[in-house]
Amino acid sequence: MPLDPRHRSRTLVDGPDRAPARAMLKSVGYDSESLTRPLVMVAHSWIGTMPCNFSQRELAAEVMRGIREAGGTPMEINTVSISDGIAMGTEGMKASLISREVIADSIELCGRGYLFDAAVVIVGCDKTIPGGVM
Repeated sequence: MPLDPRHRSRTLVDGPDRAPARAMLKSVGYDSESLTRPLVMVAHSWIGTMPCNFSQRELAAEVMRGIREAGGTPMEINTVSISDGIAMGTEGMKASLISREVIADSIELCGRGYLFDAAVVIVGCDKTIPGGVM
């Protein structure tokens, strides 16, 4: 039996009892047709404070275009990023290592909470890469 490409999101958006969820998604720009396609999480750690992740928003836009062209509906989520290069030698450095867990947790929580059918994770530094993989 082949895998249903909407094996998770169907539970989130199909049926009369899911009208409130569809209404929330439509209020931010999704239409009825887009909600009939597989929902694909595009997670990235764009932040305007460091070069490692600064281009990720632009890269995510290209990834989302490709997902649409392939018949999916991309949904963008963002996570945190702490730069050792900026925080080093300060109290802020204590946040750096633990940020890996926060990154992993935030991506996992969105994946579980929104029942995405698939995920693309875009990361780019020594904290976001392990967090994105975990």
